[in-house]
Amino acid sequence: MDSLPFLLLAGIVLITFFGASLTSMKIRVPSVLIYILLGVVLAGHISDHKQIHEAAEIGIVFLFFIVGLEFPLIRMMDVGRRIWPAGLIDVALNFGVVMGFGLILGLDILSAFIIGSVSYATSSSITVKLLEEKKRLANPESEFILGLLIFEDLVAPLLVTFIAATVGGEEMTAGFAGLLTLKIVLFVAGAVVIAYFGFRRMTTFVGRYIQTDFIPLFAAGLALAYAGLALWLGLSEILGAFLAGVMLSETGKAHDLEQLFIPLRNIMLPFFFFWFGTTVQFGDGVPMPLLLGVCVVWAVIGKVLTGYLGGRISGLSPKIAARAGLSLVQRGEFSAVIASLAAAQLRVFSGVYVIITAMLGVFLFQKAPAYADRFHQWRKARKAAKTETAG
Repeated sequence: MDSLPFLLLAGIVLITFFGASLTSMKIRVPSVLIYILLGVVLAGHISDHKQIHEAAEIGIVFLFFIVGLEFPLIRMMDVGRRIWPAGLIDVALNFGVVMGFGLILGLDILSAFIIGSVSYATSSSITVKLLEEKKRLANPESEFILGLLIFEDLVAPLLVTFIAATVGGEEMTAGFAGLLTLKIVLFVAGAVVIAYFGFRRMTTFVGRYIQTDFIPLFAAGLALAYAGLALWLGLSEILGAFLAGVMLSETGKAHDLEQLFIPLRNIMLPFFFFWFGTTVQFGDGVPMPLLLGVCVVWAVIGKVLTGYLGGRISGLSPKIAARAGLSLVQRGEFSAVIASLAAAQLRVFSGVYVIITAMLGVFLFQKAPAYADRFHQWRKARKAAKTETAG
């Protein structure tokens, strides 16, 4: 396939993506998984195609650019204030504990950090799609779930940035981490200043010309340029793309801009998951099966505990908090993005982890109302038994 003209190859790939997406809808499996599995199957034929990788990079830049559009500065502060207790529980249980598992089982700090990061975030795309399909967006737990996803959207680019800065061979020492943190803070602060004093004053201009052909050029140029600047500074393009979206969100026209870019994202993003699949090659089988098994089991336990404990702190009843926790297990796009930065062995490990946890998450999401009802009945029976014993 590498000898085919790019236009012919691109056409074949896009038509194949169409078939994969249609199939995923018919069999009710997230399209992310179908794209990854397609890449795994075709890895031997297309793994070294440079244009596929470049298209994948553009797709992931536009994904995080659109995520950034959802976060004007006021919303970021509001989300942080409301959801931070549950967010910290999430980081501790689903990043910290898994990183600890890796260290206990003999991994170096960077590898353990990568596996912890892969295990951290619930898939936003899969979760929101399931909430819509199952008509649960109006349920009381949905606001909590969406708030937690937003918190993860804010943390994930920082994790990616740390990993991207270290995979080049730099040792993760305290001094290096401190310098990197300072660089991230200055980079973010620069975006905030530009957003507040620059783009906030462009509301009228963007609103007047939003339907012209040059506003998409400007927005896409900003997304790619700030992502490229991040790379040039030794950070992650994902952080740059996210901050570009944050800056443009201050124009007050984030929704209109998002509508302009969603079709482009939908065309380019499958390239990323497909390309990631081509990098997952099972030459020597699945590495570290013990750690994989532990991580998969904890993927369920950690998210259920996060949803339950965080939900209770946020004021949800035990039954609704349990339903929230059972709806958070699925991993997806963020895990794949982080895994794509890892060495080959960790990519295989992470690819298998993403596929298993996404399937488990979809199953548990569908069963969450029934399992939460059972949990509620069990609590009632236990409470009644305690009352009867005390009497």
